[in-house]
Amino acid sequence: MQSIAFTAPLLPGKTATAREAMHSCMQGERKAAYDASRQRLGIARESVWIQQTPGGDFAIVYLEADDLQAVFGGLATSQVPFDHWFREHAREIHGIDLEQGFPPPEQTVDYRRADAATSPEPAAMATARG
Repeated sequence: MQSIAFTAPLLPGKTATAREAMHSCMQGERKAAYDASRQRLGIARESVWIQQTPGGDFAIVYLEADDLQAVFGGLATSQVPFDHWFREHAREIHGIDLEQGFPPPEQTVDYRRADAATSPEPAAMATARG
């Protein structure tokens, strides 16, 4: 299983809109479409937090999937209505155009307690970079 964590800025004045959108995906009118999208894209886990900082608010995103490159490719190109809405949401709320590709973050530390290291170093970053 590959994993990735990254931040995405919340554009000024968009934090409440982001919260509303996340709520609609987890418990509201978009829940079924969200669940179907994540299943179709092969996402095993997606967690999002909002971090308030003096420099503005950020979404902190954590994803797990067997093939992260395929996930981001699907997010960029899917014509399914929910995925199209999600791309527009990312553009409006974060200023990120998923259709232009998604540069992965640089992983600088991957500490694992010796008795917890049951799998080899994650290949997610190398795979996501192409």
